[in-house]
Amino acid sequence: MQLSPTQQQRLLDLLQTTEYNEQYQLHIEISALTEPLQKIATAIYFSDFVADTLQKYPTLFQRWLERTPQFSDCDHYQQRLSEQLATVTDETILYQILRQFRHQEMATLSFCQSLNLATVEQIFRQLSSLAEAIIVVTKDWLYEKLCTELGTPTNAEGEAQKLIILGMGKLGGRELNFSSDIDLIFTYPDHGETVGARRSIDNGQFFVRLGQRFIKALEQQTIDGFVYRVDMRLRPFGDAGALALSFASMEDYYQEQGRDWERYAMIKARIMGEDSNDINHRYLNQLLRPFVYRRYIDFSAIQSLRDMKQKISAEVRRRGLVDNIKLGAGGIREIEFIVQVFQLIRGGREKSLQQRELLLILPKLVELDLLKQLEANHLSQAYLFLRRVENVLQAINDQQTQLLPTNDQDRQRLVEACRAFTYFNQQGQIVTLEYPIYNWQSFYQVLTQHQQNVREVFHHLIGSEDDKEDASESEWQDFLGISFNQQDVMTLLNKLAVAEPEKIAEHLWQFKQEILRKSLGVRGRDVLEQLLPVLIDEMLAMEQAVVLVPRILEIIGRIATRTTYLELLRENPNSRTLLMKLCSASPFVARQIADYPLLLDELLNPNTLLSPPPFSQYQAELEHYLLRVPQEDEEQMIDVLRQFKLATQLRVAAADILGALPVMKVSDHLTFLAEAIIASVVNLAWRQVTQRFGTPDHLQEGEKRFLVVGYGKLGGIELGYKSDLDLVFLYDAPANGQTVGGKRSIDSAQFYLRLAQKINSIFNINTNSGILYEVDMRLRPSGSAGLLVSSITAFHDYQQHEAWTWEKQALVRARPVYGEEEMRSRFTEIRRAVLSAPQQPEKLKTDVREMREKMYEHLSHTAEGYFDIKKDRGGITDIEFIAQYLMLANAEKIPELTTWSDNVRIFEDMVKYQVITAEVGERLTAIYVELRNHIHHLNLAGRDSVVEAEPFAAQRAFISEIWQQLFVG
Repeated sequence: MQLSPTQQQRLLDLLQTTEYNEQYQLHIEISALTEPLQKIATAIYFSDFVADTLQKYPTLFQRWLERTPQFSDCDHYQQRLSEQLATVTDETILYQILRQFRHQEMATLSFCQSLNLATVEQIFRQLSSLAEAIIVVTKDWLYEKLCTELGTPTNAEGEAQKLIILGMGKLGGRELNFSSDIDLIFTYPDHGETVGARRSIDNGQFFVRLGQRFIKALEQQTIDGFVYRVDMRLRPFGDAGALALSFASMEDYYQEQGRDWERYAMIKARIMGEDSNDINHRYLNQLLRPFVYRRYIDFSAIQSLRDMKQKISAEVRRRGLVDNIKLGAGGIREIEFIVQVFQLIRGGREKSLQQRELLLILPKLVELDLLKQLEANHLSQAYLFLRRVENVLQAINDQQTQLLPTNDQDRQRLVEACRAFTYFNQQGQIVTLEYPIYNWQSFYQVLTQHQQNVREVFHHLIGSEDDKEDASESEWQDFLGISFNQQDVMTLLNKLAVAEPEKIAEHLWQFKQEILRKSLGVRGRDVLEQLLPVLIDEMLAMEQAVVLVPRILEIIGRIATRTTYLELLRENPNSRTLLMKLCSASPFVARQIADYPLLLDELLNPNTLLSPPPFSQYQAELEHYLLRVPQEDEEQMIDVLRQFKLATQLRVAAADILGALPVMKVSDHLTFLAEAIIASVVNLAWRQVTQRFGTPDHLQEGEKRFLVVGYGKLGGIELGYKSDLDLVFLYDAPANGQTVGGKRSIDSAQFYLRLAQKINSIFNINTNSGILYEVDMRLRPSGSAGLLVSSITAFHDYQQHEAWTWEKQALVRARPVYGEEEMRSRFTEIRRAVLSAPQQPEKLKTDVREMREKMYEHLSHTAEGYFDIKKDRGGITDIEFIAQYLMLANAEKIPELTTWSDNVRIFEDMVKYQVITAEVGERLTAIYVELRNHIHHLNLAGRDSVVEAEPFAAQRAFISEIWQQLFVG
């Protein structure tokens, strides 16, 4: 063993800090040094951390020169630390003392390890005792300080509540590594609030704050370094869960949500500073034991641990870990799996297996004939050797690592350290293990033999399926696992070379944090864990992954608690593919599905999505749809109407996105869907109003004498996915009519008003499936100031004598959408008469032009270089005004021009009756259809109607030219 030049210099530097400087002559060979220096030099040889600590704390070096450490010095940690903190009241001083205490005690343990003054087991037990002492003393010190600030947390009986910290993993099993994270869970007995301060706070808030201060006290990097890295991910719901939970919340979680890996983790859980006389400590242990140890023999644990090992193997591959003595084949984790699978299977019946320390359990497994003696020997010897390697590795620089070194100096340290060391045999005697290790090659041979021995036992007991690398297995397999961190997400995304990986990584990580907070149940979480890896792979393979990922993840987040939908997507790859196509193309569709997950049912039959039924069948289909609901159940009827609308809209959108429907046909489908729903709403409202008030006495059997007129896009057969409905209600009844056959009689006009109000109410009731449609009634006679419903006679009179020009323009795009044929015919006659009435040409021209200018001033605020397709000059509104003006200006001479309410057929008739030339008509129609197509797809893509102006310059110029000819020239 020879000090390197750097180590020699460090020892010289240390000697210069002492009064013994001139008494020592440093030689390269350690054997030439005096005994104290030989031992210190040996410790420095094996650990740079020891050299750093001695340099930072010269008084420690002075003490070691006077009396080199003994293993017996590594004790009474809690008492010694408490004494140092007895008079401390400042948190900054607390931080300083904790760090100095930890570093000096760890250096002492490294010294004992390097000189073989303690067995492998004694080292990791004392490392655990040191951590436990620091945890308990720090917790108690901060608890007292926080009580003075916030009051003492108490339960309903006034009993003070304390924070209880569970040490997990190797800390709980008294097997801590030299530079391990400490895995903790915070809990407290009862709910309640603090007393003794100016303002009370909830116990939960108190303990969360205490937990935060505790973590900061150990983790924060100061001039003295840090104490421990604290890992809280093993708590219920992981990073997404509350930092501290009450006993009741813990019990609920583990009964309802607890996973197999959490049972595995809980095997080693131990209360820090456990007191067998403390009733709360005893209660917590009793609470957790049934979750870990089942009363029956639980063979399902084998498959659970096999799955866990698969995930760990995937992690090793994902991170490219080579020569990992913990996670690699035949490593420490496999030994732990072998032992703990027996604990999970039989621990409920065999109390001797309800222990935490691995080396104490192996002999019990032999006694129970669960392991052969040779297998137990192989496992224990491998465990001791691997733990020796692990602790020597970590003591070099006080760094958490399980990777074999690649530099010669650290390799030589392992060669020297693992040649011979001590352990306790089954009789409790200290025995030396010696190996034929002379160089790195011979060390690696010994290590490999131990790993092969472990592999053989592991394969024999748990099976080797996990080592068959399935080429189709997703690298996202353990995405929801605690070991899958944010860096892993970025690593995989970069490996896949996806566009904008940072954005996708942010969406994935945020989704993971949110999903971990949800209470999914065991089955739901299992299904989600199976679905997500496949889904992520499929999303990332899509061209627009950066757009698709957040949309799909939002849907998954919404349905996460509805296991049936998760199973639907897991079991139906075609449904997943269709969902991704639709959501990639349209945020509107993605939002609809996210808001109303029942639409996922539609994905089960892609054929219906690609070929929606003829729109003429919507009324019959809806009536059939409503047959499943009792007519007296108004709420369910309304909900079914909404579901039908959503499902049909999704079918139309799917056919639209996938190219099965042109834009004009899309509007036809959406318009006649609305008409079918209007008919059902009127019939539902009619039943409800007549049940109460009877029917107007002038009606014959089956009559209603009620008409719904559609204006705007509904009237023009141009509805979009988000269009509202512009409606006017008309009726035909004598002035003195009354209702008969109801609970209470009212006059006929009042009856139709109640009917209109009920229709409006049904449209606007908000259920789980949203509202049916936004309904706009402002186009009725006298607008918002007028009655909700008018007699058809009053409507005719108003239109003939009082209507403004803009109201007649609106009438151009009006048509009956519900009512008996006679009522429809009367409205058509009224419309024709009003639209073909004589006009004052100049006044008409002025009114139309001024109305357009007013709309432009109030509604159009587009930035330079952009074009609002709907509102700006040369856009859709101009074209609609041109169509309306041409009809009003020419219908007196050619009444046939009033036949249609949609712009395309209006222009066709204008050409047919030679109001405009064929060239102008065709160009107006082509531009109108083109602009509508653009708006339609912008809406489907979740964007507004503003686009860059340049591509539409020619179209706008033509529309402006026609406008000038009609209104200016």
